[in-house]
Amino acid sequence: MTQIIFLPHDDVCPDGAAIDADPGVTICDAALANGIEIEHACEKSCACTTCHVVVREGFASLNEPTEDEEDMLDKAWGLEPDSRLSCQAVVGDVDLVVELPKYTINHAKENH
Repeated sequence: MTQIIFLPHDDVCPDGAAIDADPGVTICDAALANGIEIEHACEKSCACTTCHVVVREGFASLNEPTEDEEDMLDKAWGLEPDSRLSCQAVVGDVDLVVELPKYTINHAKENH
């Protein structure tokens, strides 16, 4: 099992979280399976940036991003060199530290 540490985020996980994930699952699926409600407006089809995360540790252990993911990431709020779409980032066998950006770009989200 790989451990994923989510840094505190005011809305999604205020206290932060440490979860175990099987290698081969995406960061998004691992988070959702453990009650961390990462936004995923496009239903994990690599068509939006709402599941954008910054991988603070363990970035090199993830699968390579596709050209489609890189194109979508160019539109993400708060893009950093270690940014990934969590719906596309497949967990390997190295522990991760993940930060959820303060904002997402979700034109369809209600209650804005």
